Amino acid sequence: TRDGASEELMIFLQGGGACGPTSCSAVPIGLPMFNSGILEAGNPANPATDFDLGYVPYCDGTLHSGDRDVDSDGDGSNDRFFRGIQNLSASLDVIASTYPAPARILLAGNSAGGYGVHYALPLVRKLYPAVPIELINDSGVGIQRHGSQELLNEYWNSASFFPASCSGCIGDDGNLTDYHKYQLAEDENVRMGFISSTADEVITEESSIDPAVFGEELIEAVAELEQAYPERFRSLISYTDEHTYIIKQFDFPIGDTTVRQWVTDMLSLSDDWVSKSY
Repeated sequence: TRDGASEELMIFLQGGGACGPTSCSAVPIGLPMFNSGILEAGNPANPATDFDLGYVPYCDGTLHSGDRDVDSDGDGSNDRFFRGIQNLSASLDVIASTYPAPARILLAGNSAGGYGVHYALPLVRKLYPAVPIELINDSGVGIQRHGSQELLNEYWNSASFFPASCSGCIGDDGNLTDYHKYQLAEDENVRMGFISSTADEVITEESSIDPAVFGEELIEAVAELEQAYPERFRSLISYTDEHTYIIKQFDFPIGDTTVRQWVTDMLSLSDDWVSKSY
């Protein structure tokens, strides 16, 4: 945690790859807290510079959601230990005890943390029932191959994040657009901003999705979300293969704006916060 100078709180979920049955990007220790981009303290150009900060490292490869031990090589001994939900829950307990009464919450994450903010959202809401939440998903939009989410849910023991009342949360095409719509429908006190690239080289390579297909489905997904919730959803889409922006490329230009300015417009509740794709 890091104390700021405002009554607002940022909860940031770090990224770092996924661990599935055929390939694994888990690491022993999560990355330390950065002091750059949206996490940079002492920079007036950062719209979240004065926020209190709860930083959630990432290591186990389950997008902050898993809870299972796995014998990956079939030798009779477990060798993968998924602790995503335990780590996330413990982190949120620390954050809530340190900052019990924020005026507003920015829930943000990049890459695996971008996916993870949607797992974290109901837990954050449970801890802070009435606090407005601004959610930023950087390069973790749920564009996936058919069947991949169900496979990972079983492998990680994370299916409980998809409510039984949301039968279409995992689409027939594998995408999570209806999952995001469900969260917006269930929580009128949350706004979502998605940042992504149409040919994201990391996501398309790791998920084996053709970049052209990924880009087409990404554009369709964000348009569908904004049509359903025009007051509470916006997107910033780059027609490139870049991966993640709010830490390492906060000043990346997209059309007539930058990622930094777009996030600033979001957090200042400006009418200039509009969807852009270039």
